[in-house]
Amino acid sequence: MREAIVGFKYNDQYYQHGRLVAWLTEAFDRHAESDPWDALVPVPLYHRRRRERGFNQALELANGLGGKRNLPVWDCLYRYRETPAQTGLERAARWDNVTAAFRAKPGFDVKGRNLLLIDDVFTTGATTNACAHVLAKAGAAQLAVLTVARS
Repeated sequence: MREAIVGFKYNDQYYQHGRLVAWLTEAFDRHAESDPWDALVPVPLYHRRRRERGFNQALELANGLGGKRNLPVWDCLYRYRETPAQTGLERAARWDNVTAAFRAKPGFDVKGRNLLLIDDVFTTGATTNACAHVLAKAGAAQLAVLTVARS
């Protein structure tokens, strides 16, 4: 799994996308299918990192899952400030790194909505927690996180 994620994100192995979406779909079917989700919300990348990589892996995974389970994908968050990569940071530094790093995009009304955050890897939960905080503040009714892997 690690090989597929690293290859997909950093080594131009976009062909890993299908495997990752299959694993994410399996996790969805096992843990989240019974809940009434209004939309999938991918964790955003800072615009510079997205440009360097050529894509946002969380958005690509959300689109894949959304297509398989007929769920809309709302790209309704943005990374307000650039943050160093979380890889290699200790737990406390990860939480500090993403505090106030995300904001809601204008034009999305999440009030009363059930939203499933999508990311590739869950390590400490700092990133998804920061995203969930923004969505909760905007009025989301129910929030949960689904990732391909936990490290």
